[in-house]
Formats: sequence, C-alpha cells, structure tokens
Amino acid sequence: MDRVIIFDTTLRDGEQAAGGTLNVQEKLEIARQLERLRVDIIEAGFPISSPGDFEAVRLIAKEVRTPVICALARAHPDDIDRAWEAVKEAAHPRLHVFLSASDIHLLHQLKKSREEILETSREMVVRAKRYTDDIEFSPMDASRTEPEYIYQILKAVIDAGATTVNIPDTVGYAIPQEFGRLLEGIFKSVPNIGRAVVSVHCHNDLGLAVANSLESVKRGARQVECTVNGIGERAGNASLEEIVMAIKTRNDFFGMTTNVDTRQIYRSSRLVSELTGFTVQPNKAIVGANAFRHESGIHQDGVIKMPITYEIMDPRTVGIPASSLVLGKLSGRHAFKERLAELGYSLGEEDLKRAFSTFKELADKKKGITDRDIESLVAEERRTVSEAYHLDRVQVSCGDRGIPTAAVELTAPDGQVLADAALGTGPVDAVYKAINRIVNVPNVLVEFSVKSITEGIDAIGEVLVRIESGGVTYTGRGADTDIIVASAKAYMNALNRLLSAGK
Repeated sequence: MDRVIIFDTTLRDGEQAAGGTLNVQEKLEIARQLERLRVDIIEAGFPISSPGDFEAVRLIAKEVRTPVICALARAHPDDIDRAWEAVKEAAHPRLHVFLSASDIHLLHQLKKSREEILETSREMVVRAKRYTDDIEFSPMDASRTEPEYIYQILKAVIDAGATTVNIPDTVGYAIPQEFGRLLEGIFKSVPNIGRAVVSVHCHNDLGLAVANSLESVKRGARQVECTVNGIGERAGNASLEEIVMAIKTRNDFFGMTTNVDTRQIYRSSRLVSELTGFTVQPNKAIVGANAFRHESGIHQDGVIKMPITYEIMDPRTVGIPASSLVLGKLSGRHAFKERLAELGYSLGEEDLKRAFSTFKELADKKKGITDRDIESLVAEERRTVSEAYHLDRVQVSCGDRGIPTAAVELTAPDGQVLADAALGTGPVDAVYKAINRIVNVPNVLVEFSVKSITEGIDAIGEVLVRIESGGVTYTGRGADTDIIVASAKAYMNALNRLLSAGK
C-alpha cells in the first residue's frame, strides 16, 4: 500500500493535554473540520471516562459520516460495551482496545503477569469483534516492552480478530533508529502480521514523535496516529501537519501519499488553537506565524527572485494565503466575504451579517485590518453565540495614585440586566471581582496571558485565561483593541464554559 492512513486523535489524546477541555459542541465543530481536512479516522473520545465524552462521541458518530469514527476502550468488558454504544450509529465505526504490555506497567500498575495480560488481550478483542469487524488493539508502552513479548501479543490479537495493531511509544522514550528496528522485527517475527494494518502512536517527550512516526512509515507502518498542532498528554503527540507535509514534500524519499486536503491544515490549526486555548508557537513548523516569514535580507532577496530558494513549500498548499490583503472601513461586504472564504471560513447569512457589523466597528478603530484581525473577529463572534451571561459594558478607573475601580453590566440568562462594581489591586482584578459579584460561581484564576494579534499601536490584544472549579480547568479567550475589555471577555468566556459544563 502506497498510502499512509491518518488517524487523528485530537479529540481524545489531544484533549488530555492539561487545561484543554472541550465541550460537546466544540468537539463536534472540530470533528466537522477534520472531515473537511479528510483525515481517514477520527478517534472521537473515551466514552467510559465521562457522560460528556460519551455524548460527544455519540453525536460525532451520528453527524460526521465520511471518516471512520473510533472510540477508545480499556481491555475491560464495560469499556468495550460503552464504546460500542457510543459509535454504533457511525457510518464506519471502529473500536480501539488497549492494555499495558511493558513489565514496568505490569509490575507497578496492573500487578499482573504476562500470561494474564496475553489472555485478557485476546478475550477483549473477541468481545469487541461481536460488535464490529473494525478492531484496533494497542499494547501500551510498547517501546519499553521486550520485543518477543510484543510479537506474542500481536499474533494473539490478530488471530482473535484485530484488523489494526498499533505500536505506541506511550512515554516518548524511543529513538528513531531503535523504534524502526522494533517495527522491522514485528514484520519479520509476527507470522500473521499481513492480516492487519500496522500503526504507530508516538509521544513527544524527547521531541522525537514526528521523527519516530516517519521512521516507522519508512519501515512499513501504514497508519500514523497524530493530533492537530501536536497537542496531547505531557509534551504532546506527533503533529499531524508535520507528518502530512513531510510525506507530501519528500515524496521522492517516502514514495507515499495521504488522503489529507492540505489546504485545510492552517484552518484546522487555528480552530483547534482557538477552542483549546493552546496558542501555536511562532516557530512551529508548517502552521507557526513565522513558518513562511523571512527576516534575513539574503533570504528575502532569494524569495523575491524565486520562492523555492528558501521555501520548500508553497504556503497556499497548507491554506495560508500567499498575499495578505488589508481591508479597511471602506471595504464592502463582498470583499469581506471573499476574504473569509480565502481564509477557510464559510458563514451562514446571519453569522456573516453579525461578523460584518463587528468588522465595521473594528474598522472605525483601526486603519487597516489584516487576516489575523479577521480570524480573531470570527473567533470572537463564535464565542458570543452560546452564552449564559453576556458582557454589555465595562468601565474602569485606575492610575498610580488612585484605587483601581471597575463597573460591569451583564445580561443574565433570563434577559435581566445586572450591574455591579468592585475595587481591585489593578483594573483587571477589579473587573473580575465585579463580574464574580454578579455571576457568583466559585472558581480560581490559574492562568492569565496577553498577546498582540498584529503589530502596531492599534493592534487587537488577545487575552487567554484558565479558571479552575471543582478540579476541572476551563479556558476562556477574548479579543479587543482595549485590553481591559479583552480581559473581561476572556473571563466571561471561561465562566460561560463552566456554566455550560454544569448544565
């Protein structure tokens, strides 16, 4: 097979990143974008873990029809039954069963023998096979497991009915050459390996997740498990965009293709970043803000004369417009709609009307509006659609000799307009205290960060906050040319997520 299957686990392993909790509708929105990206498989969640995760997987299975929809399950009957209940309405359902294999896990975590693990693995694949023919099995922590024992497990689960066997580098321990030898040994030593697709799932603890994944492809793996922006547990997972573009750009080396529509990569990256609250570092390969910027005079001269001198990829192939059109207050609705389309946004008539109105308000404050401003504007519009409390007005008084004071006005879920004021150690603290007096939901602010979306004194400022309540972290983002207003919007966004989760 000359095609690599892209198994996206943004909604399962990606969401496990600390502070990256998503609600049901946000997961569905990302799943729809992954469908547009044309990934082959979406691992939609871990249904047994919570009612919310079960509902998200069930909804995605019902509404996202093109890719395979996969649900994760431990090697336990209840997990497998619950996972099937969640994905049974999918057009193409898959069950993914996992169980630890390394002696480290067996000795210190599971307290079981190798024989017990082998038997449980076989039995649970048989149980899953009652529901569907598409079964994946993962011997967790495979990179720290004795290869001969991995061979035994793989042979047993393939005989039991597994159609995909995944080799996880669960703790990011492997080195590419070493991981490649493990894959090579599997193909040589597992007699029935030809009856299953071999997959890899690599973590980035040593910064080698993509390297290990690509080495595995070269050694015969034909499914790669990855996430948008590489988000995930601890240091994250292998990055989808880096794997896909490496295979595409170096087709001469790999001789492989994927089904991915690479023009949807940038849009997918921005959506995941916005909904999870994890900003993309500027020097991130493929999707970072600096990925196609050139500062050096020598580089600029080369790119002007011939882009290939210093750009190995055309930015348009990943969905980044080659030109950066600046819109202003005289720009019409048609130009605004066209630019949205170029950036990958397709808004309904009502959403477009609201977004254009907000664009006009912003254009009165800023001389020129860039692509990043437009992306921020659309993201802000999405955040205000499903609110319990709406921020109507913020007013602050502060200075080096005064006492920071804030007054806020909110619209409550029942339509009632509520107002209050508070003092604080600074203007943002005062605003948050005033909001808390109205909303009255116990929480602790655990993170607050500010960044400028574009350059210049009139740039839009974006604020990210994380609040904690009941042991769960909720992320909020807000953007405005006034940083105090942006801070209030971000806090309200996080509170509304908290309230939504409570419902």
